[in-house]
Amino acid sequence: MLTVDDLTVAYGQSEVLHGLSLSAAKAEIVAVMGRNGMGKTTLMKSLIGILPARGGRIRLGEAELVGTEPHQRVREGLAFVPQGRMIFPTLTVEENIRTGLVARGRRHIPDDIYSLFPVLHEMRRRRGGNLSGGQQQQLAIARALVAEPRVLLLDEPTEGIQPSIIKDMARSLREIRDMMNLTILVSEQVLSFALDVADRFLVIENGRLVHEDRRADVNEARISAYLSV
Repeated sequence: MLTVDDLTVAYGQSEVLHGLSLSAAKAEIVAVMGRNGMGKTTLMKSLIGILPARGGRIRLGEAELVGTEPHQRVREGLAFVPQGRMIFPTLTVEENIRTGLVARGRRHIPDDIYSLFPVLHEMRRRRGGNLSGGQQQQLAIARALVAEPRVLLLDEPTEGIQPSIIKDMARSLREIRDMMNLTILVSEQVLSFALDVADRFLVIENGRLVHEDRRADVNEARISAYLSV
């Protein structure tokens, strides 16, 4: 579903991603693990088109995304939940979700969104800035899902979330994957969350992928070592 080949991304003259390649199959959840500053957010921003690629290819199905604008990538079926959630704090929950409808030219929020996130229905008239961190993360995911993506990108979704909520978030993401047949690529440094949610684990270090495991044979100790060095 998503294929990245030899991707190079730089800030000015400083290259951050060095020929990175990865793939995610249909309905697969892939976790990109790594410490701060290793290139996770740069990868996510380059996939959605906020940062331009210096070289390489990004394909969503048969569509080539390099050189296209973020809104074009959303129309192709890519959705992005940024680090820190970036909801609109002065808009209501419902208004926040409606901003995601623009990509599909729709006017009404699908009922299944509120089925997935019943707390958002209860708080739909409340301003987004008055929600807890976990509720804001649900809101950011709901806003992305109404664009009907084929691939959902999540950048550091556990940041600022209470530990008691993180397991619920992992369960919700797997439910979303199963219900929508959705591919999910999530960047993360909390291993317990990744173990709860992912089918496959990639480790990024200094802009390169250095380790890969599948759920069936995941080497927790080795991944932990990469995260703690």
